[in-house]
Amino acid sequence: QVPLVESGGGLVQAGESLRLSCTASGNIFSISAMGWDRQAPGAQRELVAMITSSDITNYADSVKGRFTISRDKAKNTVYLQMSSLKPEDTAVYYCLAVNVRQGQDRYPALRGQGTLVTVSS
Repeated sequence: QVPLVESGGGLVQAGESLRLSCTASGNIFSISAMGWDRQAPGAQRELVAMITSSDITNYADSVKGRFTISRDKAKNTVYLQMSSLKPEDTAVYYCLAVNVRQGQDRYPALRGQGTLVTVSS
């Protein structure tokens, strides 16, 4: 397995910003796409944002204009800059990595352990 190490979650007030980071550790050869999804208590999981190896991005409608995803391919790291946070953004945010190649191994999809983001009103 390839660990996805997330950081940056925490407690903020509505309107504030937060940046999440996620690094795929190990001897990574390539990753097709990375991104984030989230799950709020009692809610279904929601895909928040994805970025491909060609830097093509897509966002959930609920975060467009407020969140920005970026990627440092050399560091196998993906970032999620979250601005103008709302209480409804409160959730556990999970890092995603698609089509990960590590040596002779290939992983179609990986998810991190999650980091909690809490936005108070």
